[in-house]
Amino acid sequence: MGCGLCTMEKCHEVGGTHGKLRRLLLCQGGETEPAPSVQKMEIGLRSAVLIQRWYRRYLARMELRQRYTWTIFQSIEYAGELDQMKLYNFFNALLEHLEDVQDQKPVLQEIHTDLHSKMYSSQEDLKQLTDPQKVHVDIAYRGPHVSFPMGPNDISNLIEGFKNKKLLHIHYVYGILHEAIRVLRTLASLNHASTAVSGQITVCGDLHGKLDDLLVIFHKNGMPSIDNPYVFNGDFVDRGKKSMEVLLILLACVVVNPHEVYLNRGNHEDPMMNARYGFTREVIAKYKMHASPLLSLLAEVFSWLPVGTVIDNRVLVVHGGVTSQLDIGWLQGVDRHLYTSVLRMPDQMHRESPTELLRRNYEWKQMLDVLWSDPQNSPGYTPNTFRGGGCYFGPDVTATALRNNHLQLLIRSHECKADGYEFTHEGKCLTIFSASNYYGPGSNRGAYVVLQGPELRPHFVQFTAQTKTKYISMRQRVGALEASALAELRNKILASKQVLIHEFKKCDPSRKGLISPADWVSVMEQHCSPNIPWRTLRDKIVPPRPDGQIRYLDTFSETATTPGAKESPSVVEALYRNRDRLETIFRILDKDHSGFLSLDEFADACSLLRNYLCEPIPYDEMVNMARSMDINKDGFIDFNEFLETFRLVDMDSGYVTDDT
Repeated sequence: MGCGLCTMEKCHEVGGTHGKLRRLLLCQGGETEPAPSVQKMEIGLRSAVLIQRWYRRYLARMELRQRYTWTIFQSIEYAGELDQMKLYNFFNALLEHLEDVQDQKPVLQEIHTDLHSKMYSSQEDLKQLTDPQKVHVDIAYRGPHVSFPMGPNDISNLIEGFKNKKLLHIHYVYGILHEAIRVLRTLASLNHASTAVSGQITVCGDLHGKLDDLLVIFHKNGMPSIDNPYVFNGDFVDRGKKSMEVLLILLACVVVNPHEVYLNRGNHEDPMMNARYGFTREVIAKYKMHASPLLSLLAEVFSWLPVGTVIDNRVLVVHGGVTSQLDIGWLQGVDRHLYTSVLRMPDQMHRESPTELLRRNYEWKQMLDVLWSDPQNSPGYTPNTFRGGGCYFGPDVTATALRNNHLQLLIRSHECKADGYEFTHEGKCLTIFSASNYYGPGSNRGAYVVLQGPELRPHFVQFTAQTKTKYISMRQRVGALEASALAELRNKILASKQVLIHEFKKCDPSRKGLISPADWVSVMEQHCSPNIPWRTLRDKIVPPRPDGQIRYLDTFSETATTPGAKESPSVVEALYRNRDRLETIFRILDKDHSGFLSLDEFADACSLLRNYLCEPIPYDEMVNMARSMDINKDGFIDFNEFLETFRLVDMDSGYVTDDT
């Protein structure tokens, strides 16, 4: 369009930012060309526009790479949780029902009794074994010291010692844990916090063993006090390398400030999750000979953590989410101590009357929902098949739960967010996540929210903990994350290799080893993961061919892990002392007595469970479980892999023995 002041053809032909200046010159001077200085200005403007366009495209490409990298990490993370839950449920059913096999009942019943019995016959036994007075502090100890009863200076000593990478002596660890249990036992299952005195309260999300993030929060927001209360919304441990340090600082804060610091339980304050995601491994590495009773004591601490906090009777803070049937009164009185692991109905429930059992079953499912659920954009309430526990709840569910309980806002955590926080459900559901760099350096910011004033107005503070790669370029940061994500994805692909090859061959009737890109994407979505953008990632996984076809075996060609990739959680603790009894189960399943279980052999043997499970396990799912046990992916399960699976999934006793 022209400038509106004349009808000159040349004026109408000129557009864009730089065209405004030239139109004005043309209108004023007719056909006269601009002076050289104006031409230079026009060239500069053209260059600026081109640079802006290039930079926008560059940012768009970086954003695309960040998004699919994020999707890969999140999909693999949730798939791991789902896999862990399936294995746990499966082996609990196996131990319960294999005792009905003819001629093996006495032995297998003994296995069941041994594996599900507690190492310590009572809480009093555990208390005596972990009595700090029975563990003396060596004169050569150079770590932080703690006095009892504890005060603010003890918290400062802990923080300073942990900053200097000092390990806290087991004498003080036991002391803090026992003090924490003493305080937590006096609390209801639902905390009630008030801002009447402080005028504000700070809510923090997942920390996952990231000590640097906790220290950043205290540095920016101040230490807990009567004027500066905190709610820490679960998942203090696992994945990070400083879970023990984070947990000890938070428990010390509760002991010193019981009315100013509120700790909610998360889904990772659970011995079963700790076995897979690193906390059990960390405890054993740091406290070796004391690890067995220490793990049991930690499980006791977790079972006494409240499951939620209500702020000023208006804001509900829970780790996962809600259901439309949520009753704050029920949450207030739930017997949380029964749930050493929330992923399994407590054993004593099976011995109760049918009416009581029905009530307890409702209670157990509500606990799962509160700790494991995630919000969804669509209305309704559906099982959370992505994680394997809890539910997906829609905006209508949030609105109903808040209305029925006279609340205004739900704050939850449980999900990593790129900006550290996110509002959903028309502003009634807030997710807060406080572990920065969760998937790798530069992957996300951490955040906390300060609810201020009588209206509890949310004020967000975002941060990123210091990393060695803080000052690398965006291109380098995204490239490193992408390489790590693709390495994780390749491991997932290789774990499904046989299934994928079988499905690829269905799309290749001529057996040329070639399929169309559409068929490749379809197979990957159906048999590897539907949540990963395979179409976008196709060229990064399989090299393109001139004819447009894909050589599907190239999907598995790169077996080496990309440098810089994060290793999946693995555990190297000692095996159970019940090795001989577990070997009995292994030998029963090993029908041909070869010393190895094939994947099909394992699935066939486990088909006996069909008669006992409410929802029979499909044959293909049994095979997939066997693949999860096949650690070295050689197609067979040897005895050590079999033992490792039992160590991972049966953590009811809350300890790992060191007898083998």
